[in-house]
Amino acid sequence: MRALWSKDEVILFDGELAGRKKANLDYMMSLSADNLLRNHMFEAGRYQSPAIPAGIHGGWESPTCQVRGHFMGHWLSAAASYYYSTGNREIKARAEAMVAELAECQKNNGGEWVASIPEKYLYWIANRKAAWAPQYTIHKTFMGLLDMAQHAGCAQALEIAESFAKWFLRWTENFTRDEFDDILDVETGGMLEIWAQLLELTGNGIYLKLMDKYYRARLFDALIDGGDPLTNMHANTTIPEIIGCARAYDVTGEKRYRDIAEAYWECAVTFRGSYATGGQTCGEIWTPMQKLDQRLGEKTQEYCTVYNMMRLAEYLFRWTGKAKYADYWEQNLYNGIMAQSYWKGEFTHGAVSDMPHSGLLTYFLPLMPGARKGWASETQDFFCCHGTLVQSNALMNRGIYYQNGDALYVCQYFDSEARIGQNGQTVSLRQTRDSLAGSSFSHPDCHVARFWISAENEAKLNLRFRVPYWIKGAPCMYINEKKAECATDENGFLDAGRIWKNGDTIKLVFPMGIAMSAIPGNDDLVSFSYGPMALAGLCDDSRSLKLPEKPENLLVHDNEREWGSWKNNFCTVGQQFNTRFVPLKEIGYERYTVYFEANMSI
Repeated sequence: MRALWSKDEVILFDGELAGRKKANLDYMMSLSADNLLRNHMFEAGRYQSPAIPAGIHGGWESPTCQVRGHFMGHWLSAAASYYYSTGNREIKARAEAMVAELAECQKNNGGEWVASIPEKYLYWIANRKAAWAPQYTIHKTFMGLLDMAQHAGCAQALEIAESFAKWFLRWTENFTRDEFDDILDVETGGMLEIWAQLLELTGNGIYLKLMDKYYRARLFDALIDGGDPLTNMHANTTIPEIIGCARAYDVTGEKRYRDIAEAYWECAVTFRGSYATGGQTCGEIWTPMQKLDQRLGEKTQEYCTVYNMMRLAEYLFRWTGKAKYADYWEQNLYNGIMAQSYWKGEFTHGAVSDMPHSGLLTYFLPLMPGARKGWASETQDFFCCHGTLVQSNALMNRGIYYQNGDALYVCQYFDSEARIGQNGQTVSLRQTRDSLAGSSFSHPDCHVARFWISAENEAKLNLRFRVPYWIKGAPCMYINEKKAECATDENGFLDAGRIWKNGDTIKLVFPMGIAMSAIPGNDDLVSFSYGPMALAGLCDDSRSLKLPEKPENLLVHDNEREWGSWKNNFCTVGQQFNTRFVPLKEIGYERYTVYFEANMSI
């Protein structure tokens, strides 16, 4: 199964996703190439000045920071995604000019080294001298180069990466297996994925040698043995290593790599449990299994972890076709990517606020009572999540549609169009969400998705629609306005296979409603969601809620429609002090609470 996301395969119309993608592109283009490349140029001796350069980036990109230069690789990777998914030639040209400068840096470094940090950092960690994640930093440069090669067709980027890899082939030969295992215990980022990607792009078997060297047996074997090596381990140190295993399985077909990735998912997600947002980490580490109630703080749910676990979920979906992985993608998209980046307030008709009107990125998503999001600056933070910010929001085309032979999988429900080749013709599937104007005096509590087929000739196509995990009641499907048989298969999809004609229509109706769930570890601490959206109460402290006999009746719609859209605002009823709830992704600078003590009414 393959993801559809190129400019010729998926067109995005959804206002929120397209708006975030546009805001992300504007932000990327606002950053000068000189400032993005400065640390690589410093390292290569191509930038010398007695004065502090104007507009120099701070935070983790400061020339005094040991992970300096990591963001440039993220930027190149995101630029490649923009070109692949939209055909934007301006960002491609800018990225290619940056790659050309990296080629000059590589020449000045002797023809191989092209990182933003010195080689000695790697020798330091080999000698057990502290250095802050040098391979994590180096991986980002590799990643940007290889994504430019793979998705933007930049041959020079691949040449640079291959020359850079020669340095690692020599360096790794200096260590025994035990010695290199010690090195792998210092954050390696996605280096295993890089070697697999180079093998995929070049077919050169020499990269199998590096893949074997970067096999982290101390972690991987413990996972395969069914243990829990993750509790209290730094989460985003390990996820990129597992994504490397997933990429290695795709490239080589070696089952051990898939076994590791699947075992990691079971340990990290299935057995551990999740917050209402879909995440499992706090303070950048994996929480204890089924005891997430003990880890509600200021540093819950790191943005990097959200993005990288979504990447892992996509691998698992492509391998298995199981809807649960697309469910995970959706939950984390709404309550991670959307809740932690590119927030924009709406203030109209003269309304003002004493808070800023926008927010770029939150490193963490606090889930303690009375929490407040902390928003990063544009040029003076650049922590790790800053890089995954630009990558994740460049990939909004991805995750919606997948193809497997004559089967087209619809995994997410956003206004969009998918185009696939079928028997010598292009078949298009256009999707929109029905606003249900005039259909009800009150909120209809359902998601209605409409689809239109466009094809010059008849086309045999097996359409498969994900049944969302949040559905309240049975789904309904209508084909050409006639109710059709609607059964969910063992993988969680509705099957609409037939010969389609131009102009055929499909309508799906998914009932929605309030869902209450307890946090793993404490049945009396509950959260609320509506569809895929986690809800947050607008209050600045912990509160107890008196639950009615049917807990879903605790929240009622509040200010439910504006202009042409239904809103997802709620308010409690029957409490001493009632609380308004809004989707967590709509919270900007207000204080909020996600988890509440629950008491049954008597």
